[in-house]
Amino acid sequence: MYRTDTAPVVKRSLALQGGLWQNTSNMSRWVRFIIAVVIGGLIGVVYGWFINPVEYTDTAPAKMRVDYKTDYVLMVSEAFKEDGDMSLAVERLAFLGGKSPDVIVFEAITFGEEKGYTEADLTLMMALADELEIFQKVLETPDG
Repeated sequence: MYRTDTAPVVKRSLALQGGLWQNTSNMSRWVRFIIAVVIGGLIGVVYGWFINPVEYTDTAPAKMRVDYKTDYVLMVSEAFKEDGDMSLAVERLAFLGGKSPDVIVFEAITFGEEKGYTEADLTLMMALADELEIFQKVLETPDG
């Protein structure tokens, strides 16, 4: 025979244990959540920095995005303005790939105009382009 009064006894005993429907710990849920996030973040940092860090291989400045290349050309232009050493500027621009320095600077100026670089920055890059043109003409003339 089946007794129908056992079900309330089971529910009452689980409720008295306090584990199912009541939070008996003194620590609030937010504190436990924050501790879990901090521990998870620390585990992620340890894993990413020490266990399996990113290793860059065979990367070169020529593989940079065009905005970074333009910033690099701008820095070369600023350095050239300070030291006036065109051969060093050409050497620095050679890091950006197999294109000639004047093409690299022209591409940077074009990108800078499209993206709204300041007039001062564009003027610096244009001055470098003008000096590069003169420098290349001097190199092309035969020493007589």
